[in-house]
Parts: sequence; structure tokens; C-alpha cells
Amino acid sequence: MGYHATFKCDIHENPYDCPDKLILFDEKDHDYGLIIHDGGTSSIEIEFCPWCGSKLA
Repeated sequence: MGYHATFKCDIHENPYDCPDKLILFDEKDHDYGLIIHDGGTSSIEIEFCPWCGSKLA
């Protein structure tokens, strides 16, 4: 989870343009979200890790 939340793409500046960027982390609000790769800038807020099910702090 940490890897995906902090992933920085060398090719795409915008995380919504990068197909390898899966998780957004908002440092201000400490929220996590799954990026919806449909050409827009949408994400779905998540409270649990999609891989292990642990509650996200």
C-alpha cells in the first residue's frame, strides 16, 4: 500500500494520466482514494487497504 500511495511516475506529471498510479494519498486530509482511469480526475475514497483489508490510518 505504501508503494502505491507514494508512487511517482517518471513519465506522467499528472497522476490521473499514469496507468501505473493506482492510489492517491491526500497529505492534507490523510485520505486515500482509488483513481478511476477514465480520462477524468475522479477517485473513490477508501478506508481499507484493497490488498490486505487493513484499516487505513
